[in-house]
Amino acid sequence: MNKSLLYIAYHFPPIQVSSGVHRTLAFSRYLAEHDWDVTVLTVDSKAYQQINKAQQDFIPANINVVRAYARDTARHFTIKGRYLGWMALPDRWQSWILGGVISGLKQIRKHKPAVILSTYPIASAHIIGYLLHKISGIPWVADLRDPMLQQGYPSNPAQRKIFAWIEQKIVKHCQKVLLTSPGAVALYRERYPHSSADFWQLIPNGYDSAMFEALPVELQQPKVSQPDKPLVMLHSGTIYPSERDPAALFQALAELKQQDAQFAQKFQLILRATGHDDLFAPQLLKWQINDIVQLAPSVGYLAALTEMFEVDALLLLQAANCNYQTPAKAYEYLRARRPVLALTPAESDTAALVQKSGVATIAPLDDVTQIKTALLNLLEKASQQQLQYLSDDEMQLHSRQFQAAQLETLLGKIAEKR
Repeated sequence: MNKSLLYIAYHFPPIQVSSGVHRTLAFSRYLAEHDWDVTVLTVDSKAYQQINKAQQDFIPANINVVRAYARDTARHFTIKGRYLGWMALPDRWQSWILGGVISGLKQIRKHKPAVILSTYPIASAHIIGYLLHKISGIPWVADLRDPMLQQGYPSNPAQRKIFAWIEQKIVKHCQKVLLTSPGAVALYRERYPHSSADFWQLIPNGYDSAMFEALPVELQQPKVSQPDKPLVMLHSGTIYPSERDPAALFQALAELKQQDAQFAQKFQLILRATGHDDLFAPQLLKWQINDIVQLAPSVGYLAALTEMFEVDALLLLQAANCNYQTPAKAYEYLRARRPVLALTPAESDTAALVQKSGVATIAPLDDVTQIKTALLNLLEKASQQQLQYLSDDEMQLHSRQFQAAQLETLLGKIAEKR
């Protein structure tokens, strides 16, 4: 059987800011370790706004990485800070399409892959996958991860039209489509009722056990809260102003601080690498909570994982318009074995996941009263120190290695038909 894969992914080291990079990295590493000839077709690192060259150390030597020409329209093709709207369709990295197809065809001639796999959330990757499939006839699998089209998203009519076109091409031409949450699978089965039941495959994100194994063992023990010290809570990663709006949380903290003069001695919050510090800093001053909420800069991935173990609790933010999405950090939070405050609807896929931990407290992202209650409940639970975490066997089911094994089986069945 030809076990050769062309993996098309915008997010790949040395990009610094996206957690999505680790899905592709873990899956490509696992496949290479199981005798797959993996070529990752990605972008020139100049296309990334923020890089960390140390991230490249995570790429195994047995993975062939091809970097095609790509630029960011918003940074490279502007005149006085402005550009024409069509230059960012389907996304700001549309310049990658031509370079990706040319580079992809060269790799197809050289490696003769059995399968092409393209991965979202940069839509240009799926256009490249579609074009390479049409030219070569090689079976194509699309890793959608999350729904491309949802109510009100994308809001730009031109972008929405192109996304709909891409989605239709995926349904018509792909062998399988991968999604990361049960809600997304249900959504697409309802949207495309004529597709076969197994066309939509659930391959969740998971945590990367190889990365956690690189951390000191003594660090990874359940933490005992110190009664004389504040509970330190962490949100690690980007806070999108619409999908993860912390406005209600900020108000809840302000009210708790007003109601309890000692609250600042009981609670501290670190917002690590929000990506929107300029937006949130004035809000902290407005609510007078800048003494209990710290905006912290971005750090490397292993340092970010380390910090999850060093704090007392972890914070998730997810609005109702993301009910069919589960952030990758939710799985990392499970693995860190720390109490989780999840500000998300109780019916969301994110809530369903973190509730499996047995140590999650849930409240809606936009309800100040319920957030206050949830915060106080979490503080009480942590002080009692009677938390029960998932066993190692249960935890392993949420690893990217477990999900990668499912992916390998799926790709193997497609390759066998070649």
